[in-house]
Amino acid sequence: MTKFLQKFCFLLLLFSFNTSFSQKVKERPVDLVYPLVDAANSRWFFFNSASRPFGLVNLSPDNAINADWNAGYRYNLDSIKCFSHLHGWQLSGVPVLPTTGEFKGHLGSEQYGSKYSHEKEIVKVGYHKVFLDAYQITAELSSTTRVGFHKYTFPKSAQSQILFDLSTFLGPSDTDKGGIKKVSDREIEGYAVMGKTARRPKTLTVYFAAQFDKPFESIKGWRNGKLEEFLSNEIEGERIGAYVSFATQTGEVRKMKVGISYVSEEQARLNINAELPHWDFEKCVRDSQEDWNSWLSKIEIEGGTETEQRRFYTDLWHALQGRRIISDVNGKYIDNTGSSPRIGQIPLNDKGKPKFNHYNSDSFWGAQWTINSLWHLVYPEVSEEFVNSMLLMYDDGGLIPRGPAGGNYTYVMTGASSTPFITSAYLKGIKGFDIEKAYEGMRKNHFPGGLMSKAGYEHHTFKGGGIEHYIEKGYIPHPLSTIRYGFHQDGSAQTLENAYQDFTLAQMAKKLGKTDDFELFTKRAGNYKNIWNPNIGWMWNRTLDGNWQEPVDILLYDNGWVEGNAAQYTWWVPHDVNGLAKLIGGREAFTKKLNESFEKASKHDFVSGKSHDKELNREFRRVFINYGNQPCIPTAFLFNFSGAPWLTQYWTRQVIDKVYSGLSPEFGYSGDEDQGLMGSLAVLMKSGLFSTNGGTSTEPYYEISSPIFNKITFNLNPKYYSGGKFTIEAKNNGLNNYYIQSAQLNGKALDKPWVLHETVVNGGKLTLNMGKKPNKKWGIKPEQAPPSMTMD
Repeated sequence: MTKFLQKFCFLLLLFSFNTSFSQKVKERPVDLVYPLVDAANSRWFFFNSASRPFGLVNLSPDNAINADWNAGYRYNLDSIKCFSHLHGWQLSGVPVLPTTGEFKGHLGSEQYGSKYSHEKEIVKVGYHKVFLDAYQITAELSSTTRVGFHKYTFPKSAQSQILFDLSTFLGPSDTDKGGIKKVSDREIEGYAVMGKTARRPKTLTVYFAAQFDKPFESIKGWRNGKLEEFLSNEIEGERIGAYVSFATQTGEVRKMKVGISYVSEEQARLNINAELPHWDFEKCVRDSQEDWNSWLSKIEIEGGTETEQRRFYTDLWHALQGRRIISDVNGKYIDNTGSSPRIGQIPLNDKGKPKFNHYNSDSFWGAQWTINSLWHLVYPEVSEEFVNSMLLMYDDGGLIPRGPAGGNYTYVMTGASSTPFITSAYLKGIKGFDIEKAYEGMRKNHFPGGLMSKAGYEHHTFKGGGIEHYIEKGYIPHPLSTIRYGFHQDGSAQTLENAYQDFTLAQMAKKLGKTDDFELFTKRAGNYKNIWNPNIGWMWNRTLDGNWQEPVDILLYDNGWVEGNAAQYTWWVPHDVNGLAKLIGGREAFTKKLNESFEKASKHDFVSGKSHDKELNREFRRVFINYGNQPCIPTAFLFNFSGAPWLTQYWTRQVIDKVYSGLSPEFGYSGDEDQGLMGSLAVLMKSGLFSTNGGTSTEPYYEISSPIFNKITFNLNPKYYSGGKFTIEAKNNGLNNYYIQSAQLNGKALDKPWVLHETVVNGGKLTLNMGKKPNKKWGIKPEQAPPSMTMD
């Protein structure tokens, strides 16, 4: 090689080296997630660290344990009571804690808990590390889907222990009784019967198997606060617990795997063997983060600030949490719909694996505006699993659920909220389920004896839903009765919800060629008009005799309105915005009235308080718009229907800025993210796509708003959608450049503020040219508005 050539190669190598280091290394989406958002205001099931997507196990420290609200990981509390494995909708179980010195676990968590400091805490996706001051123990946590993985670094101690407390009230429920058995000097197993709650009407048994990488020296227990010997290698009954003991040297590491099942201890052990056959803790953490990164990378973003990017992926991360798997790795699950628990089996594929997972979930109330759009578009495989899970429960218990907990029906919230979810999935081409069975179950829910018959948590009757009045009178009276059959017995909101859900079922009937049903449910979908009070210009309560309720107070919370008021629910006609506009007096009157509501709401940042305790304040609830809860979700997008899309662009940006921005434990979702609903909403708003009717038209579509990033790319699942990628590019985007000046779809001019789902999943590019001033001529014509049930 000549000297010239050698010198040239050296300079080329040096240039490449310097170039690679001068460019900022792109962080993975998983590294951008900030798990501590809103952690000071957590519900029991909100906080996540050592968990997998939809993981059965959600292992984390608990700073408060004896409540559904304001419990679990609470950032501003200075002590840790335990590490527990289940934080789900009406689910809790298996609290543990490593300790040293004289044992005091039998005295309760107020005595055995430990102070800790955020200075010695690390919280990442799939990993949580804390230092327990009282015991000088470093605790590290990770997990697989069904197994919690613990790594404890002990000080020198002649008395080191790991306790299992089955005597405590944990999250939403008490522990009625339990049992713990020694299997060997490296394994124990047991169960805890978690008590009934107002929402979950039956007990639920949680089984576990705990395996240790080193043998323990002894095992003892306690009962009713008193220590006792471990006779016959087991202890069983009420208010019991157990602890394993061993001596440790300075810096000695001990590891523990805790497998969880709702079926049996044997199944819990099977989950360990299948998911965590090794003892490499660091590998488990890496695997968890790689798993999460593959999910989060389904959406790629460019532009925006670092904080905006971090918050976006935090929102997306939450959209994949909360609604949790309850079936085991081999497809066994617990069915609690009958008089006694029954072990069920999910159908297996040709490889002997379960065809889908079974899920636990809070209500799908509000899901039509959130996970309907996000999951169906980005994670259609998840949507399909959830539909099959609902149909499995229909097979078991005779009703498609609206929020199951551990195989129980909870009858959470109101209406038939699963209907839009299933309908939208099918209409978007997600069809890997029995559609005739699904239609049969959904139709049942829209008549007496179905979910529309039940108010919230109405466990024993079918009266609080008022469905007979809805069918006969066209509305549900408020008050319905002097008897409160359940929660959320608010007839006007139930009327609006039923009307929308009837519309969605009508579209499914049309798609399936069920003409009579299409006409029936389409007629019922117009029932929203029956509670429009033209005398006051708002939706309002009608009594049993058909009169308007007196006195009128459109800002009064509840009183006919589920977690809202008349001013907020007036806009709750997602299937027929055009019809609502006609009631109000036309498109201009509609726009003026809605814009006035937003101007008022801007004075309190569009929420009823930044945390749940503030939202409970009666005066804070007297607002026209509240983006801290579901009823107001679509309001900012309604201007697209009324000929003022620039106001949708403006107000969605304002809501994002005030409600869904920033990184802090003190705020984030106004205290209630609601199991992926508000995280999903934030993702959709920041991406510039939304669906007011939840994607339930026979030709589903998305409305366009104002994305906060320069480029958003949706990587589509090829098993469902052939398009590969769909990209939204916002040119000249910026802090104040949130108005669309013009748009192109796949290189051709787009003059309307919406696009078909079919177009999106076929792949392509939507280009939005942004500017500081609104273009009040783009997308304003009636024929350019998104479709409504009532068309001009």
